[in-house]
Amino acid sequence: MAPPRRFSPQDRAPAKDGPRINEEIFARTMLLIGDDGHKYGEIGTDEARAIAEEKGLDLVEVSPDNAPPVVKLMDYGKFKYEQQKKAAEARKKQKVIEIKEIKMRPTIDDHDYDVKMKAMRRFFDDGDKVKVTLRFRGREMAHQNLGMELMNRIQKDTETFAKMEQWPKLEGRQMMMVLAPR
Repeated sequence: MAPPRRFSPQDRAPAKDGPRINEEIFARTMLLIGDDGHKYGEIGTDEARAIAEEKGLDLVEVSPDNAPPVVKLMDYGKFKYEQQKKAAEARKKQKVIEIKEIKMRPTIDDHDYDVKMKAMRRFFDDGDKVKVTLRFRGREMAHQNLGMELMNRIQKDTETFAKMEQWPKLEGRQMMMVLAPR
């Protein structure tokens, strides 16, 4: 019969995401850093817990992979709150780029074309990408060159404020091209 298996501290995975705190730290010794940056050096777990309790702070495992692990004295609740605030601020600052679609026909009139171009300019000013879709109906499929000429015209008219991200390609009865703001 095999002897019972003993678990070493490395076998125990943290039960939650984030760093281990206080009683979750299983190392016998640790490198302790104070809340003011003062280095206590390598001390025992019980002594570190006593220092943390005396100051009213938590032991937070900053670098668990080191031997011995690096542990810092800090107010964990405050630390977690500040991390959430930073994450919320980062989410607020990021811009989600949308792809707006402009649909046309190969025989589009000049005024309609101008209206579509104004809408496209507005989308680029907002920082969005634009997918230009050209739909062919019936006998228009025989005149795909008209569609290609229209796509080239759009690309020339928008080249000052937009760049071609995907060249015009034909998929079934539709020709598509994607433009991105400069």
